[in-house]
Amino acid sequence: MSEMQDYQSSLTDEASRKFETFSYLPEMSREGLVKQVEYIVSKGWNPAVEHTEPENAFAHYWYMWKLPMFGETEVDTILGEVDACHVAHPGNHVRLVGYDNYAQSQGTSMVIYRANSA
Repeated sequence: MSEMQDYQSSLTDEASRKFETFSYLPEMSREGLVKQVEYIVSKGWNPAVEHTEPENAFAHYWYMWKLPMFGETEVDTILGEVDACHVAHPGNHVRLVGYDNYAQSQGTSMVIYRANSA
């Protein structure tokens, strides 16, 4: 069996914190982000934008930015809301969630803006 890598992260070191699956990978390009949003739309999931202060990032609930975008299929509109949330709350982490109506759960969730990268 191969060795598992331990990602050194701690609550006291903000730069080391990991959020969701994509945070373990190199930073996603805008083109990669567009592909992720296209995937959310192709699955029929409802996009929603959430944000929170860095010190509350491990809480179960983040603040919702507006209402979920039920039925929204325009990638630029979805990314526009993500960007607007980041502009309105530059000191917060901002994530995009894809809600799956059928499974009644999150189909995907990714932090797009980290507060310390603002």
